[in-house]
Amino acid sequence: MFARLREDIACVFERDPAARSSWEVLTCYPGFHALTLHRLSHWLWGQRLRWLARLLSHLTRMLTGIEIHPGATIGRRVFIDHGMGVVIGETAVISDECTLYHGVTLGGTSWNRGKRHPTLERGVVIGAGAKVLGPITVAEGAKVGSNAVVVRDVPAGTTAVGIPARIVEPGREAARHEKAENLGFSAYAVTRSEDDPLSMAIHGLLDHAVETDRRIEALLKTIERAGVSVEDDVATADKFDPKYLSKIVD
Repeated sequence: MFARLREDIACVFERDPAARSSWEVLTCYPGFHALTLHRLSHWLWGQRLRWLARLLSHLTRMLTGIEIHPGATIGRRVFIDHGMGVVIGETAVISDECTLYHGVTLGGTSWNRGKRHPTLERGVVIGAGAKVLGPITVAEGAKVGSNAVVVRDVPAGTTAVGIPARIVEPGREAARHEKAENLGFSAYAVTRSEDDPLSMAIHGLLDHAVETDRRIEALLKTIERAGVSVEDDVATADKFDPKYLSKIVD
């Protein structure tokens, strides 16, 4: 028991630079309190002392603002940061090393009995306000962005953002951010969503610019392979000069 407590305290220090002492974690971290009390309520649930388990879960919610059903399965070194408004359903499974921020819901999408809540595999991070709904799997190392609504499986190592959540293509966000900075501004804080047409327009323009750059680069490589020294021509001629264009075409 004490080994698990030390492990949980060390987990807080690893993921929260605001933590200053073990005593502070023991007395002032609601996520730590909620997970510690959940172990007891989960044990009571397993012993079929269901009412007592639910009562302890209810008291924990009153104390911490975090609602974890005693039937939920939670692994080791899980960290709930801030915690207020977190809701974890009965059949949810949270594997080792996961991190949840405030306002996260691991909920169901039906009233049917059986598995109806999400499974988070090892190392998953769920951002503030995100909703992960249904008997889906967020695979190992995946991340869910703040305020996202996830209703489908998330592959390992990917990032899901938006409403409804979509998987961000590897490298797309980095390329978009780099292009925005080159244009003189950064749209990093602008979240693309279905109900934000301005954000969608900005990201559409950035994606178009990134794709145009990619095509131009591919075209230049093709021209160079054909034996035309593009760099020399560009240095001595106007790109829009008809003679320059006809030379490239020929």
